[in-house]
Amino acid sequence: MCGRFTLTVSKAQLEALLKTRYDILDSPNFQLPRYNISPSNEVVSILHDGKRHRVGQLKWGFRPKFSSTDKPLEIINIKGETVFEKPIFKESVLKRRCSILADSFFEWNRDKSDKNPYRFMTDNGLFAMAAIWQTVETKTGEKIHTVAIITTESNKLMHAIHDRMPVILTKEEEQTWLNNQIKDVKTLEKLIKPFDAEHMYYERVSTLVNNPKNDDIAVIAKI
Repeated sequence: MCGRFTLTVSKAQLEALLKTRYDILDSPNFQLPRYNISPSNEVVSILHDGKRHRVGQLKWGFRPKFSSTDKPLEIINIKGETVFEKPIFKESVLKRRCSILADSFFEWNRDKSDKNPYRFMTDNGLFAMAAIWQTVETKTGEKIHTVAIITTESNKLMHAIHDRMPVILTKEEEQTWLNNQIKDVKTLEKLIKPFDAEHMYYERVSTLVNNPKNDDIAVIAKI
């Protein structure tokens, strides 16, 4: 499971990345840096509209179309092993795939005696997590674009802490994931796998991240 993550780059750094990696020339006015992104927050997402890459902010918490607008079901993580099978996700995973940009994510130890969370990072810094999105309409007619992170089994590095992790895509894998012309399930299923543990590391951090209101650099301080 992934319930918290970060995107600690500046607006200028994000703009440079969007230009070089995705050929996106927009200058989005996103709130950055973010040190404690939590469910229901807006997250920086990349999709491909069939002609070009686009960047936007989606609400973290996928809402199925049948979900009540009074008490909506909001799903933050979806198991990659079953996302192609479950009817509530099947249309989105075939037609509305996207990626979420991050540079670390947090997990808590399954050993309840260890109260401190851990911050997991990759050697490359910023990375893309596989995700799917869905647009729902409220009773007032407002359209909300929602998103959930695809997860997989943990790699060797993470296994001692937690048994799940987000699907982290390489640049090449991300291009495949974002190409919604690809409908072949077997091709897409190959992307649902743990990221190479040899290119990841982690640090123990304080419990500041437990409170979603804490969103400053102190949250990621190593202890």
